Amino acid sequence: MNIDKFNSWLSEDVKTPLVMGILNVTPDSFSDGGKYNNFKNALNHARKMEIAGTDIIDIGGESTRPGAKSINIDEELKRVIPVIKNIRKKSDIAISIDTQKSDVAEAALLAGANIINDISGLRSDKNMVHIARKFAAPVIVMHMLGTPQTMQNNPRYSNLMVDLCNFFKERIGTLTKNGIKKHNIILDPGIGFGKTISDNFEIIRELQQIITLGFPVLIGTSRKSFIGKTLNVAPQNTGMGTAATVTAAILNGANIVRVHDVEKMVAVKTVAEKLLR
Repeated sequence: MNIDKFNSWLSEDVKTPLVMGILNVTPDSFSDGGKYNNFKNALNHARKMEIAGTDIIDIGGESTRPGAKSINIDEELKRVIPVIKNIRKKSDIAISIDTQKSDVAEAALLAGANIINDISGLRSDKNMVHIARKFAAPVIVMHMLGTPQTMQNNPRYSNLMVDLCNFFKERIGTLTKNGIKKHNIILDPGIGFGKTISDNFEIIRELQQIITLGFPVLIGTSRKSFIGKTLNVAPQNTGMGTAATVTAAILNGANIVRVHDVEKMVAVKTVAEKLLR
């Protein structure tokens, strides 16, 4: 899907579910770290995902797994910008930049990316809102409790879904007051980011509470530890569990699913959509 089609999709009342393919150009991501931080491997994987039917390629240069340490801006730029430029030379597919740093987001948008995917909900770097407004870029606003270093240290909520909805209401209000158009806001409840195993399942089960806020919702469950711990398997063996969560998320109203195994999850999405419609 090119960016014009994606922007049209954002304005539609009924949104066909989309697949976002993950491209981690990192040495230390939780399930595929080091696999695609080679330039050639990254480009080959991006091409394979596009052929397999991904609608968006989400490129990240900094691991956000639990306990991950932040890297400096120069290192993150070195990882992501050449890949974005090369993909853009050969394709008009929609590209999102997965970053908390406004300087990285701006460089990525100038290089050909279209969407900002910020796990901090545009809170970590106060200049991120300005960059999003400057480029009129769609933003994925994720909920995270704490930081990647602290988020899994005994996460607690007074009422999980109420707390998430209140967080999104605050973010939507702040962003729109600062010039971000409502039609450019996508919500992500942050599966695995400061959540217990039961919290993650509750979010998927009760997703309609977030859907009723009236914004597109992205869900990212792919290979996450709550599935692995439930099934007692390694991240690379969570494909069937991921498929179940992707199906449930779509049936419960998710508009975008963020996945590693694009070819398989496009098939899962297609069948789930048939069930939905």
